Amino acid sequence: MKNIIIGTAGHIDHGKTTLIKALTGRETDRLEEEKNRGISIELGFTYFDLPSGRRAGIIDVPGHEKFIKNMLAGVIGMDLVILVVAADEGVMPQTKEHLSILKYLNIKKGITVITKADMVDEEWLELVKDDLEEYLQDTFLKDSPIFTVSSTKKTGIKEVIKTIDELTEDLEDRDEKEMPRIPIDRVFSITGIGTIITGTLVSGKLENGEDVQVYPKDKTARIRSIQVHGEDSEKAYAGQRVALNLAGIKKEEINRGDIIAPKDSMKSTMMIDVKLNLLKSSQRIIENRTRVRLYLGTKEILCRVVLLDKEFLTPGESCYAQLRLEEETVARRKDRFIVRFYSPMITIGGGKVLEANPPKRKRFQDEVIEELKVKETGDTIDVLEKIIKDKSESFPSVKKLIIATALQKENVLNMINKLKSNKKIIDFDLLKDKHVIHIDYYNEVKQNIIKELNEYHKNNPLKLGILKEELRSKYFNNVKPKLGESYIEYLINENIIKQENENISLKDFKVELNQQQINIRNEIEKLYLKDKFSPIKKEDIFDALDYSDEEIEMVYNAMLNEKILIKITNDIIFHNKAYEEAKKKVKNFITKNGSITLAEYRDQLNTSRKYAIALLEYFDQNKITNRKGDKRTLQ
Repeated sequence: MKNIIIGTAGHIDHGKTTLIKALTGRETDRLEEEKNRGISIELGFTYFDLPSGRRAGIIDVPGHEKFIKNMLAGVIGMDLVILVVAADEGVMPQTKEHLSILKYLNIKKGITVITKADMVDEEWLELVKDDLEEYLQDTFLKDSPIFTVSSTKKTGIKEVIKTIDELTEDLEDRDEKEMPRIPIDRVFSITGIGTIITGTLVSGKLENGEDVQVYPKDKTARIRSIQVHGEDSEKAYAGQRVALNLAGIKKEEINRGDIIAPKDSMKSTMMIDVKLNLLKSSQRIIENRTRVRLYLGTKEILCRVVLLDKEFLTPGESCYAQLRLEEETVARRKDRFIVRFYSPMITIGGGKVLEANPPKRKRFQDEVIEELKVKETGDTIDVLEKIIKDKSESFPSVKKLIIATALQKENVLNMINKLKSNKKIIDFDLLKDKHVIHIDYYNEVKQNIIKELNEYHKNNPLKLGILKEELRSKYFNNVKPKLGESYIEYLINENIIKQENENISLKDFKVELNQQQINIRNEIEKLYLKDKFSPIKKEDIFDALDYSDEEIEMVYNAMLNEKILIKITNDIIFHNKAYEEAKKKVKNFITKNGSITLAEYRDQLNTSRKYAIALLEYFDQNKITNRKGDKRTLQ
């Protein structure tokens, strides 16, 4: 069933509360002061059933200019508005301010109701209606119906209800798969029950027993029970007025303006990027770093406006800006907001959030402006791609992308799969999460690695390549090692590079020795094989050969890389043929005799204890033999 929130707007004492009572049969003023003074101070909430059977929540907002803050807390989540204008006064200052607020909060549907029709004559009523029609021509209500009613005598009320029912038929269903969020507009406690919050569930759905978090605080709670329009319910859906009984949190730990959402689904911020619009009727301009009051969700926050693409903002203009907040909050892209001057407190404009967790921006940066244009006009998948592109150096996880976009995991994964199929991103499944990078970042790093390997091979023709760990730490030192290794493995699988032992080289690279280097290698081999189980020391090779130390060192290292020479310890090196023969001897002896001692092995090789023990310990380390006391057996 479609869930609908209807709100009122209009000047003080124009009959909003009385009209709601006539529509619903219920009183929304609940404070003693409201009843005594005859004006709404706080938000009022009730509901009524439309002729179609749809149940609509209705919000009564205060009309007095002193209570605009409370009015703004109530209009969040409205689907349809009833603009109320009293017949005896017509369009007044708060009528205009409320309409400006509704425009910037993207309310698109509504009706206008002229109340107190029984207090004026027909001629005056026509004048008021004509004046109202003319004023509404520049608003979203220009083509909406206008009704004249008497709330006390109930004239015209049925027609209003019928039209509301017809208008709600065309409202779009809200997406229950979006991230659930409730901007809190009331907090209180009831003895024996505990902490209660109320608000409009603007997206998603919530269920009894769910764990939630109060943002921007790090306080978590569990939903003990749910009421929708005053009735107990197991679930709440987007577009419903909701009361939650929260376990595990005190009333004093929650404030109006906080947000209820799933745990770890949002990230608090002290800055937001926005598209900011200044009212045509504004009497002032906005200069860079102007201090204003921001109304976001149900929260009021003081902030500074940093203009990113203009020196100053004049009436009727728009710009990109970064709002530097004086306290933390949370938001998501496309959230609507209102700004008022710090003093005097008049509404001057509004806009929408483009990035809820941005870095600190510099003014007049072309790349920043282009990024914000994408975030303003692009589809959600375009925005996700831009976020991935911006964050590729950190290999963002799905979990972090969920926080960055405030979208449900299912939605983010679907878009990632689409971007992957379109070859826009590359993903890595590891560390209990999926991580992604943009194809542009992948190609940039790939080209840098290819260039570096080319230079390395040119300068080190006898080396197998750069150590894998050295490559990882240079290019991916700011992410977990497994992620950097995954990137390198991806290049290997793509046949761009190859790995031999721990060395990384270009796919087609081969160590090729010139004739002199071949001669050096042959002579080194002869020296090692001359007394194969008591091998020559490295430093003695330089004295034995009639070549430069540099040439010998290069060939020697190449032989180590190619496993012609096997490093048993830092000081003991065996030729591969000698090593394989030594390994065969130990295996054969143990197979025949069941075990071998150090002395027995020394005799088998006809060598010293030093070399025999070095080989046996090397075999132990490589899981060939297993030491038990002074004997060794095969693994």
